[in-house]
Amino acid sequence: MIEDQPNNIHRPVAYLNETFLESPDARGLRILSEYLEPLSHFRDEKIQDTIVFFGSARISEEGPLGRYYRDARTLARLVTEWSSKLDSTSHRFVICSGGGPGIMEAANRGAADVGGKTIGLNIGLPFEQRPNPFITPELSFEFHYFFMRKFWFAYLAKALVIFPGGFGTMDELFEVLTLAQTRKLESKIVIVLYGTKFWREVLNFEALVEHGTIDREDLNLFQYADDPETALGILQQKLTRYFLEPAKPLPEAAAETPEIAKSRV
Repeated sequence: MIEDQPNNIHRPVAYLNETFLESPDARGLRILSEYLEPLSHFRDEKIQDTIVFFGSARISEEGPLGRYYRDARTLARLVTEWSSKLDSTSHRFVICSGGGPGIMEAANRGAADVGGKTIGLNIGLPFEQRPNPFITPELSFEFHYFFMRKFWFAYLAKALVIFPGGFGTMDELFEVLTLAQTRKLESKIVIVLYGTKFWREVLNFEALVEHGTIDREDLNLFQYADDPETALGILQQKLTRYFLEPAKPLPEAAAETPEIAKSRV
């Protein structure tokens, strides 16, 4: 005899089923969430683009490399003051960091010093990485997937400022250098290596040229700076040239016809 099946089993709808959402089968949904949820906040906060600060989580304001913390804070403040004066209905060149301590904290702190919005793209780690208190609350995110965090670093960035750091900083630097070198970015990106002595000591780019593994012109993908004023000048000059000056009109013979323009939509 077949017993009647109980009719009081209640299974939650899929998008409310936490057991399912945390399962391997729902990995695609979790990845998509780390794209859509930040996107929604960036739209709500009218964030158009960012200036990303990379650097060590281990550099403190009063430690041996404390000047880099102080310089990062100063530069972030100067950039925020400058960008706040731009004529735009959205927020341009918003300071973005990895959201943790050290150089990341300094960057968020500098923007917050002058009341600017500032972004923290944190990553869940067992050590070092906790959101710093200077991130704009609506723009503080924690990621599970490193590659989705990297996507948001690169997608909105118009410039990177890379302070001394370790494996993570170099990983992020070379990720974007590779995208720039291979022209996989939709627009130009400004890259500033902050701390000439440090970077030339730990990375021998000239050796890569000499061995033929990169072209000499690849060295033009970045510039060095050693003080906030110089870095600010580089950023202002290149960001204005690439993103703020109106595009020069094409010669009449080269201009697209309406039919060609429509075909590109």
